Amino acid sequence: MAMAGAAGRLLLLAAAAALIALAAAQSQPSETQVLQKFRSTLRGPDGGPPEQLRQWDTGAPCDADNTPRWAGVRLCGKGRVVVLQLEALGLRGPAPDLSLLAPLVGLRSLSLAQNSLTGALPDVSALPALKFLYLFQNAFSGEIPDGAFAKLRALQKVDLSGNAFSGPIPSSIATSGKLRDVNLANNNFSGPVPDGLQRLGAGLHVQGNKLVCGVTGGPACPPSPSPSSSSSSGSMKVLMTIAIVVVAIGGLLAVAGIIAALQVRRNGPLYAARAETLGGSSDAAAKVKVISAPAVKIEQGDGGAVTPAAAGKRGGGGRREEHHGKLVFVQEGRARFELEDLLRASAEVLGSGNFGASYKATLLDGPALVVKRFKEMNGAGREDFAEHMRRLGRLVHPNLLPVVAYLYKKEEKLLVTDYMPNGSLAHVLHGGARSSLPPLDWPKRLKIIKGVARGLAYLYDELPVLTVPHGHLKSSNVLLDASFEPVLCDYALAPVVTPQHAAQVMVAYKSPECAAAHGGGRPGRKSDVWSLGILVLEVLTGKFPANYLRQGRAGTDLAGWVHSVVREEWTGEVFDRDMRGTRGAEGEMVKLLKVGLGCCEPDVDRRWGLEEALARVEELRERDGGDDSISTASSFVSDGDTTPAAAPARPGETPSHSA
Repeated sequence: MAMAGAAGRLLLLAAAAALIALAAAQSQPSETQVLQKFRSTLRGPDGGPPEQLRQWDTGAPCDADNTPRWAGVRLCGKGRVVVLQLEALGLRGPAPDLSLLAPLVGLRSLSLAQNSLTGALPDVSALPALKFLYLFQNAFSGEIPDGAFAKLRALQKVDLSGNAFSGPIPSSIATSGKLRDVNLANNNFSGPVPDGLQRLGAGLHVQGNKLVCGVTGGPACPPSPSPSSSSSSGSMKVLMTIAIVVVAIGGLLAVAGIIAALQVRRNGPLYAARAETLGGSSDAAAKVKVISAPAVKIEQGDGGAVTPAAAGKRGGGGRREEHHGKLVFVQEGRARFELEDLLRASAEVLGSGNFGASYKATLLDGPALVVKRFKEMNGAGREDFAEHMRRLGRLVHPNLLPVVAYLYKKEEKLLVTDYMPNGSLAHVLHGGARSSLPPLDWPKRLKIIKGVARGLAYLYDELPVLTVPHGHLKSSNVLLDASFEPVLCDYALAPVVTPQHAAQVMVAYKSPECAAAHGGGRPGRKSDVWSLGILVLEVLTGKFPANYLRQGRAGTDLAGWVHSVVREEWTGEVFDRDMRGTRGAEGEMVKLLKVGLGCCEPDVDRRWGLEEALARVEELRERDGGDDSISTASSFVSDGDTTPAAAPARPGETPSHSA
């Protein structure tokens, strides 16, 4: 009987516990309620919640099949919100209370970027499971508490760039052992970089913070004074004595330096015999003194070779050459190095494009950089060229490859940029066995197109005076970082390239309006949109666009081929075979196909504008919403006559007649 009574009590306790758990679960707000309450705290341009979030009044954020339904909800999993992206909504005022999002137990990525939020960093401690945090391009300011990120032990990427944060960099950012990318660029941070962030290498971005020290390749931090020396008057006297001696020695060295400089000027030919030049030209060559570093052979596109450290004769005017041989940095806060450091660096040929050769240079105890040599860049004088480079140096966007420095010579120019580990989109799409990266699936391709469109839109906003803000948008000029985020390169070069060379090689000049007789070879702002459309079709089809090739390499126009296949309702044959296995995304692929065709409309007046293209791209998701299918694709095609054509070939192949 006693055992039976004990068992009964256990059953009662278990039932009571179950009822308590059920009551607690029922008392928890739903994700719909959580997001609606969070939205009520947001302030848009009109003082109320942004109009884009009115959709949150109906339904739920995620469908039963994990399809996101609300604007800003980018990814769902197990019926829960995983990615919340509230970017470019015009949000104003202090940051919202992120603790309101704590009930979203599946939330892993949060973005409030590209708004106008002010005040201090929001308290992120209520979201310990976050892996990705994006707050870039707002107006946040003030110091960040050192322990602000201590609870985010799963953090992989954080972007606080383009704000006005000040004070020391919080060491708690490095709490997570999974951290791989931290962007603190263009703030007002000061002091040393925490030890935990040093391990990130190229994954750490602190450029634009003038008072930051201790980063690899940057200025060293001054040593901290020891307590004993600061409290001892005897030690202070010793230090004063040492300082006086150092000043005296410095003065003597300065005098000796002046004397040596005068002797060098008198004996110019003797010094010139030891000079080295970068490039094949001797006039106005970039002079550096190389003592023991071996020359690095860099292959050029014409089959010739150039040695970056090749010896050269001294051109007329030593004073002019010394000025021309200086690297000019256009980004504040970047670690400085000299041309000699590049010459001593180990070099690896990356390729030879339409503008010139490029190679990877890895500095000693420093980052890997890319040096591009431009021989057809005499479209502007020295002052105009320098001003344009300074303008490019002020551009900051996650999807733009920043210009780090340049070197100006009459015969050629050098541009120095960061190195992207995954190479170009063209290499991944068309490299075949030469590419060590796996084929791109649909989510990665969608991510790349979204990043490209955002970067292009930023160029349009920041460079409104340029006829073609990019001018050379193609897959080989879309680089991929370690997380397959796309970054655009070789942008906004038309103002400094000779017009004849621009018309010959830049892809915006190969748009239909330039090819037409009445176009006169002059592109417009929609020429970049045409290039974007070709890129979209290239990403979807895996076909290499023949109109990227140089003149004389015939091939079928990619847009015309896609039109012809879609008209015959063979849309399933359009998409790259490497995307096979992607389930539930066919409708979204077709939507992106429509974007590509809308951007590739030959008639400029009927061609989509960039704003419409960007809006359509931003609406795309990784999975279908259930309202589109491949069968609708034939309605996307214009009524114009398009002759069925063969599929454009990959580089070096004969155009194939199979899809």
